[in-house]
Amino acid sequence: MQTSGQLLSRWFRDPVFLLALAAGLIAFIVQSGELGTSDTQYRLQATHALWTSDPIVSPNDYPSFGVRGRGGKLQSWFGIGQSMLMLPSDVIGTWIEKLPIFANYYGNDPNVRNIFVGFTVNIFVTVLTALVCFRFLRLLLFDISQSVAGTLALLLLTTHLHYTQNMQENNYICLLTLAGFCFQYEWVYTGSRRALAIGSAALGLNLLTRLTTGLDLVVASLFILLVLCFKSDGRRSLWVQCRAYATIAFPIYLLFGCFDRLYQFYRFGSFFNTYIGLVTIEQKMRDPSLPTNYPFETPFHVGFFGALFTPEKSIFLFDPLLILTILLAVVYWKRFSIPVKAYIIAASLMLLAYLSFYARYTVWAGDFAWGDRYVSTAAELAALLAVPLLLRHRNQLANRGLARGVWGAGIAIILYAAVAQFASLAFWLSLEEYQFETLGHPTFVVGLRLENIAAFALGKMDAWGLSNHAMTEDQWDYAHLTTWNFLPFLLKRVGEAPAWVVNLLYVVWAGALAALAATLLRLRKVLASLNQA
Repeated sequence: MQTSGQLLSRWFRDPVFLLALAAGLIAFIVQSGELGTSDTQYRLQATHALWTSDPIVSPNDYPSFGVRGRGGKLQSWFGIGQSMLMLPSDVIGTWIEKLPIFANYYGNDPNVRNIFVGFTVNIFVTVLTALVCFRFLRLLLFDISQSVAGTLALLLLTTHLHYTQNMQENNYICLLTLAGFCFQYEWVYTGSRRALAIGSAALGLNLLTRLTTGLDLVVASLFILLVLCFKSDGRRSLWVQCRAYATIAFPIYLLFGCFDRLYQFYRFGSFFNTYIGLVTIEQKMRDPSLPTNYPFETPFHVGFFGALFTPEKSIFLFDPLLILTILLAVVYWKRFSIPVKAYIIAASLMLLAYLSFYARYTVWAGDFAWGDRYVSTAAELAALLAVPLLLRHRNQLANRGLARGVWGAGIAIILYAAVAQFASLAFWLSLEEYQFETLGHPTFVVGLRLENIAAFALGKMDAWGLSNHAMTEDQWDYAHLTTWNFLPFLLKRVGEAPAWVVNLLYVVWAGALAALAATLLRLRKVLASLNQA
């Protein structure tokens, strides 16, 4: 029987354990203690209503949020998915918040319940995402080093990092969609009905979070179909496998679709409408001047090309690994394996579908957000293979000059991606939105964020004329805009927590940074030893 020391030593030689540990530490370090946006706060209110007598929508929030449902009761706009995810943490966090030790802090912001929910849920989702991503990359036959690099790239070099700090639905949707791809693909090669059921349940569960994730479900099915077409030994074999897929997957999709419709009926008395239609009716009653096609009145070309090329929302600026994916596909396409080709085609179509769907939406870019939050998850998944493919095909060109050029371009894109994603964490996401009110449009947001970081670090916000642009009458907003967006700094800025608590959190935060650095170094050493074996 292994001793605890032997077991610990074994864990620290396991790249999967070290990857999961690194993911957890990343999520821990980037937390601000806030949920990030009012949307998530509203969803947490719905969570609280599931097990307490609190209303699902506070009357004080209406009409800026909420819509009248059955019997005139105020109902949330959103699906129930993320609210269910937060339920265990909300129950425990509410109990912790009422402990005597927090008696003098109860009700302050960031409050104890939000801090606990944000930390636990984000760490849980991030660790699971890392494990599922690693598993999927290994199934695509990337080696261990390439799979680890690809997983860390998703966590650190895409907008996934920003949404680890600002808890919109994005990362939860990313986890479920990635799990759907992973486990359904595992079924293709192992025939495991259990894997197919898990993947289908993950995709179905997404429907409870955001109904548009039906696009993810369709594209995942397309990915499996493309793989089956290449793998099958003829039409009959393909038909048998497709029927086996449909026999398990479709009933699961139908079950979750029914759950969503039942929740819709419970709220609004209809199985067939959506909250968008009801909100539209109420908005037009309050403002008859709204366009007849509201909330899809934006010209298609504005939203579609805006998401691609505007300096404030371009997916190529906020998820630059997309550029690397395109570059690698152009140069190495013939060398890609069939499953890799199938995934890139499917993920690209998913991104195109999201761009097209939200192009006409009234707030096509997601309003207050880092980048275009409606399509950022699809962009992350489309860019998922960039780093593993760069490593796999580094030396596979006869033209050494071209190979070095692709490698150099890849490193440059990765460095920019790191700068953009780390910069997204520095301040609360609303900072640049307030600055737009006086700076105007268009504005290169990533560049403005870097300027804000430099100005704040050097104490030059006033001298550089940036502080006036960030002024707001809301004192809560102002406190959050004028400090680094990490929990110890935010608690110190708000000034309500005891000094000893703030100082202790600084020590814990610095210790977590050191632990992350040590974990990554250990992971690198373990991978090097595996490569030499």
